[in-house]
Amino acid sequence: MKHNKIKNMAEFSQLSGISRPTVSKYFNDPNSVRKSTRAQIEAALTKYDYRPNLFAVNLNKRRPKIIGVIVPDTADTFFSELVRRIEESCAASGYLVIVLSSRGDPQLEGRSIETLLSLKIAGAIVAPLGVNSDMTLMQSLQSRIPIVFLDSRLDDETPFVGTDNFQSVPLITEYLCRTGTPPTFFDMPAVNHNASERREAYLQTMQRLGFQPEVITVAHHHDWRFEDVGFVETQRVLAGAGFPTRTVLCANDRIATGVIAALFRHGWKIGREPDCDIRVAGHDDQPLSRYTCPPLTTVAQDFDRLGHLGVELLLARIDDDDFRAPPSKAEQLRIEAKLVMRDSA
Repeated sequence: MKHNKIKNMAEFSQLSGISRPTVSKYFNDPNSVRKSTRAQIEAALTKYDYRPNLFAVNLNKRRPKIIGVIVPDTADTFFSELVRRIEESCAASGYLVIVLSSRGDPQLEGRSIETLLSLKIAGAIVAPLGVNSDMTLMQSLQSRIPIVFLDSRLDDETPFVGTDNFQSVPLITEYLCRTGTPPTFFDMPAVNHNASERREAYLQTMQRLGFQPEVITVAHHHDWRFEDVGFVETQRVLAGAGFPTRTVLCANDRIATGVIAALFRHGWKIGREPDCDIRVAGHDDQPLSRYTCPPLTTVAQDFDRLGHLGVELLLARIDDDDFRAPPSKAEQLRIEAKLVMRDSA
């Protein structure tokens, strides 16, 4: 009923005859009020067609239950899957989530940090660009609220959750060496610390196994358009001397998608069958990797553990009144990946 609609919680309290603290307590946790009171509130909600602005309610709290999240690209299926897990964990703990994207641009990442600084939030989970991140702004954010780095870290002190590249890359490198020709490593742009770690893990593994490392370097050092980089650089390789081996291990699945597209364009048959020209493997197991043609062999990062542990670490810091004090031992969690064997290698 239009004439019964009200604008804020104070009006709702007055019209329903329920005290403002009790109403607020209900919206924080419906089970925290008596069953009879809960029924009275819910009947009034129906009568007055009222729903509170939970965002505004949270901002007015001494400890607002809002978490900020910054990722490089929400269109990237890797980060969209992580955000989904973060939202699930936060919702289970009664927190709202604000998601911002830097789109691989250091200036936009800086603006995202400034946006979080302007808001009253409980803490933040940040997947930093890394190489080009504005450390002054990042340190300003760290001084204001608890923060956890996700996927890529910037220091050895801030809590961090990410995949153990020195476990995941050796795992797939050893598999490729065991089942065919040793892999050539197709590098990724140096956009964060994962790039250098994965390349170094490959080099160490090949040397340990007694094989000659081969690396395809890329020209776009700060480009997050990984499919484009893989496609363009593969065409450059094919126009020149070609790949040093008949197996290619890509630094991430999005690079592998571009590599596969370029190889297909040149008429190469990809796969592990005897009549195939080349094998291609990746890293991450993004949701679309099983749908490439052929489906991509890769190592799977554990999205559930990455997202849920990131939230768990952050909530523990939020509950610590002395979160600004340097931790006696950094909580830097590195999660193992699993080999996923498909038709591409």
